[in-house]
Amino acid sequence: MPKVECNHCHLSFDDEIMIKENDLRFCCNGCQNVHHILKSDGLESFYEKLGNKKIAPPLEISNNDLDKFDSQNFLDNYTTFTKDGFLQIDLILEGIHCAACVWLNEKVLYDTKGVFEANINFTTNKAKIIFNPEVIKLSQIILKIRSIGYNAYAYDSSIADIEANKAKQDYFIRMMVAVVCTMNIMMLSVAKYTGFFTGMSNEVKQMIHFAEFILTTPVLFFSGWVFYKGAYFGLKNKIVSMDLAVSTGATLTYTYSMAVLFHITRGESYFDSVAMIITFVLVGKYLEVIGKKSAVDTLDKIKSTIPLEATVIKNGEKKVLALNSVKVGDIIEIKTGEKVAVDGKITFGSASFDESSLTGESLPVYKKEGDNVYSGTINLDSLVHFEVTKDFKNSTFSSIVTLLEDSLNSKPKIQSLANKISRKFSATILTIAFITFLVWYFLGLDLGFYFDGINQFERSFMVAVSVIIIACPCALALATPMASLVGISQLAKKSLLFKEAKFIETIANATTVIFDKTGTLTKGELSIVNATYFDKNEKNLSLLFSLVDSSNHPISQSIKKYLQENITYQKLFLENIKNIEAKGLSASFEDLEILGGNIELLKEFGIEFEFTTNNSLYIFAINKKVVAIFELEDDIKDDAKELIDYLKKEQVEVIMLTGDNKYVASKVANNLKIEKFYSSQTPTSKANYIKELKNSGKIVVMVGDGVNDSVALASSDVSIAMGNSADVSLSVSDIVLLNSKLKALKDAFVISKKTYKHIKQNLIFSLVYNAVTIPLAMLGYVIPLFAALSMSLSSLIVILNSLRIKKGLK
Repeated sequence: MPKVECNHCHLSFDDEIMIKENDLRFCCNGCQNVHHILKSDGLESFYEKLGNKKIAPPLEISNNDLDKFDSQNFLDNYTTFTKDGFLQIDLILEGIHCAACVWLNEKVLYDTKGVFEANINFTTNKAKIIFNPEVIKLSQIILKIRSIGYNAYAYDSSIADIEANKAKQDYFIRMMVAVVCTMNIMMLSVAKYTGFFTGMSNEVKQMIHFAEFILTTPVLFFSGWVFYKGAYFGLKNKIVSMDLAVSTGATLTYTYSMAVLFHITRGESYFDSVAMIITFVLVGKYLEVIGKKSAVDTLDKIKSTIPLEATVIKNGEKKVLALNSVKVGDIIEIKTGEKVAVDGKITFGSASFDESSLTGESLPVYKKEGDNVYSGTINLDSLVHFEVTKDFKNSTFSSIVTLLEDSLNSKPKIQSLANKISRKFSATILTIAFITFLVWYFLGLDLGFYFDGINQFERSFMVAVSVIIIACPCALALATPMASLVGISQLAKKSLLFKEAKFIETIANATTVIFDKTGTLTKGELSIVNATYFDKNEKNLSLLFSLVDSSNHPISQSIKKYLQENITYQKLFLENIKNIEAKGLSASFEDLEILGGNIELLKEFGIEFEFTTNNSLYIFAINKKVVAIFELEDDIKDDAKELIDYLKKEQVEVIMLTGDNKYVASKVANNLKIEKFYSSQTPTSKANYIKELKNSGKIVVMVGDGVNDSVALASSDVSIAMGNSADVSLSVSDIVLLNSKLKALKDAFVISKKTYKHIKQNLIFSLVYNAVTIPLAMLGYVIPLFAALSMSLSSLIVILNSLRIKKGLK
């Protein structure tokens, strides 16, 4: 029975089973349907891009499961909202075989109404898709992908980890095959080179050549397959990579040795060099993988502590539910020794919690009814119930893991320069190697020490191969990401959450650091040193309590705590509560106008009042009459002086901006020896001041907490928020101090500067290495074996230098 090729997948089948349509033949209904879809959508150029390559027929998939993609539970688990309010999802595409498949899926998705972005990674088959849920459903996107013969399912990091471990195991097996074969080749080489000097018959020499050929073949084509694969994918994407340089050098040497073995040409075989080239480079790449693994161990440890389920109390019954099923408002029970699964507020009981996984603080933190508990912390001593305030996806621990993963994938600015150089590096080296061969061969050069006694072609050929092998774009490509990975992991250990690795470079080059005062340089735990009441009745005190209870500002919270311990009150429902920037709050109750804040607030509402103090001041007024005055004192953080002294030593300008009065501001500034400070600042004035500094060429870092700092944080080059900051401050910040300790902020500068220093060392070493070794290879002073060893060592030096970032860090 004659075989006929399918016009879609290009696979051959018996003619009688083919579906005939005019001059076209299809192996199945799937191929026929896909062909018509491509034709109707004007995508027939897919076949031009596919060429003669064969692909699998379209996957036969039931569409009965489409409803699950639109369920709220699925969307909550696998999608996120972009800044523009659209949905983003990561999908794994099944059935991708080549670049043409990637092009087809991207083209179809981009042409689909409601889809704004569709980027597919050819190597991982991972697709990032952004779409408007009001225009198109996710199920419709999945159906569109399936209609052209592919399948898609949601990306799951746990599945990705399994695949990564499989890839690592595969790498190890290939490396061990190379090592075992190369060790045997080396023993044969000892005999061959001994015979070269002492005399050896051609028959014995031929046997050794043949044995080396047998052992080298699996090294090149099994162990070295990773280089061929990398070179292939690189060329498909129009990139000349290091893999192409290695595979080209090894293949040329192997081919030449084959010609010698089978008497096509005269000379010496270099099978041993081929095996050692592949083995040395493979060992170097495996060490690179191990180095990266050690750098991300911190992230793995964090992820491993996340609980998988929680005990939910509903209608008096307890049920153990998966975290994805836990919703805001549910009541969770946590027993002694259990980990908190999601963020919440205690509704019953009290207990001590170990928060070291979040803050690094080893001392337990006592929590009672009304206090917040955070995911990833451990209940140490008593049973408690708490109401869920954030679902698992948005909980503290989950957010930290997500941000850490994003930071490990991000790149500092300096890496763009290295990427531009390494991108063109391999192509340049291949060109130099070809020119070197021509010069040596046609000019009859004989400059090298190692190539005596061989013919001119062989000499020229081996010099060119040495040039290809010794050049090391991988050291250049590793210089920045390896150091960044180590730096990010060390920062995470210090309870520092960098949202992107690029901020390492910015912190290292910062010229100015601006501090907020309350809660940043000071503890934010204000104590009442004096309370004066002018009209102390229960209603006035209840109004006062209700007003401070509506604010998260440290002064309001301190007064609230003081009132709870010292007066009798009832909580009232206030209306028209407004936050007056850097001044205080206004509200109303029935026919009463209520004010609480500083003297500037009173002036704004036309109340004349004078009061002089060196402490922070909170004035409470009803209907323009002052009812109570509170003087508060805030202690400076124990590690603030150490941080300020360190920054000054590093020639970094320190400035304090605060909304407090000049007396309080000057007291803190004098104690910390901060020469430049500005008091009575509004959020807008803080932001404008930062913009002025940036316009003058300064690289500005802003450190703050609280809602009033959010505008200033967003205006700086790098914004740093304390871990106890308001949610809005955390959302606009680039770096989060999880334990709110200024010692951690000093660590941020120390580690960032050290990491940036090592990045520059790596880049300088890589450039100097190539500048020195390539000319030596061109002059014939390096054989391919030493070239491979040298290249691997250069990569190893970059990795070890990056790991030195850990040295000296406590």
